[in-house]
Amino acid sequence: MTSFRGSPENSIEILNIVPQQGPGGIFAPSCEAAISLAVEEINSGTGILGRELRATHIDGGREPGDVAQEVSALLATGMVHAITGWHTSAVRGAVARVSAGRVPYLFATDHEGVAESPEGLFLVGSDPGRQLLPALRWLRREFGARRWAIIGNDYVWPRRTAERVRSELAERGTLSLEEFVPLEKFVPFGADFGEFLTDPRLDRADGVIVLLVGADVARFNRQFARIGRDERQLRVSPAVDDNVLLAGGTSANRNLYVPSSFFVNGPVHRERAERYRRLHGEFAPELTNFSNTEYEAIRTLYAMAKAAGSLDVRRLHETVAALGTLETPTGTIGFDGNQVLYPSYIARAEGVRFEVLDRICA
Repeated sequence: MTSFRGSPENSIEILNIVPQQGPGGIFAPSCEAAISLAVEEINSGTGILGRELRATHIDGGREPGDVAQEVSALLATGMVHAITGWHTSAVRGAVARVSAGRVPYLFATDHEGVAESPEGLFLVGSDPGRQLLPALRWLRREFGARRWAIIGNDYVWPRRTAERVRSELAERGTLSLEEFVPLEKFVPFGADFGEFLTDPRLDRADGVIVLLVGADVARFNRQFARIGRDERQLRVSPAVDDNVLLAGGTSANRNLYVPSSFFVNGPVHRERAERYRRLHGEFAPELTNFSNTEYEAIRTLYAMAKAAGSLDVRRLHETVAALGTLETPTGTIGFDGNQVLYPSYIARAEGVRFEVLDRICA
C-alpha cells in the first residue's frame, strides 16, 4: 500500500456528478460504490501520477444550470482535477460549457451523439450508432421486429436518439405505412403513460423503444406489463440497468431487451463484481451496467494520465490522438476522437437479472 500522507496537496480530486433526486436518483448509490472500487484499486498502487485519488459526489438531479454553477465554483478553487458522472445530456451540456479546457470531463452515460465537443470532454458511454441501432438490427434479424413506437422523456437525449432511429429505419427501407408506426411521445419526468399505452396505433407496433430515465422506465414497464402488452410486444431500451429491473419487479420485465457495453455478468466483468462484493459486502447496491460505466471512466482517466504523464487537457487529447488505443483492466480500448470505443452486447431481462445473448458491435 502506497502512503499518500493524507495531504490535499498530494491528491487528485475527481468530481462525480450523479442524480441524488428525481427519476435518476435510483442510480446514485451503485454509481458511487462503483467509483469507490476504482479509487481503492488505483490507490492500492501508485495512485494517479503518484498522487492519491479522491472522489467528491454532487447532485446531478437538479436543474442543469444549478449543477453547472456548483461545478464552476468548485473548479475556481483549483482543487478539482477531473469530472465524471452518470447524468443527463442536459446536465452534460451545462457542465461542459463551464469546464471546457480546464479539466478532463469523462461523461459516463450513453448519449445521443455529441455534435460539439468542448475541449476536455471524453465520452465513455456509447452513442446510438454503436448501441441502440445495432440492437434494432439484431431484433429484426432474430424476431422480425420491423415496426416500432417510441416513448421518451422530453429532453435532448430521447429526442435526438429518436431522430437517429427514424433515419436508420428510412435508410433501411422500413419507413412505410406498413412497417412503421408513426407514434412518438415525449413526456415530462414523472408523467403517466396511460395515453400512450392505450393509443390504438400502438397495436400495430412489434415493439417499443423506451427512452425514459430511471424510475420512469420502471413505472412504464409495470404499466406496460399490467395491460398484457409484454406478452405480444418487445421493448428495447439503453436506459435499463439492474436497478431499473429491481424497481419494476420480476413481472414487469418480460420481453425486455437492453444493449450495453458493461453487463456485469458479461464475459469480462464477473471477476470485477467479485472484487466489488469483497470491498462493499453482500448488502451493497448492485454493481450494474450503468455504475460499471463510471468504474470504466475512472480507469480510463488513470490510463490517459499515465500515457500522457499529465492531466493537462491538451496533452490528454494529443496523447489519445497519437496512440489511438490504451490499456485498461477491461483490455485494450480505442478512441474515435474523444469517443471511447468498447464492444456492445445485447441482453434479455430474465426476472431482475440479465442474460447476455450476443455481441452486436465490435
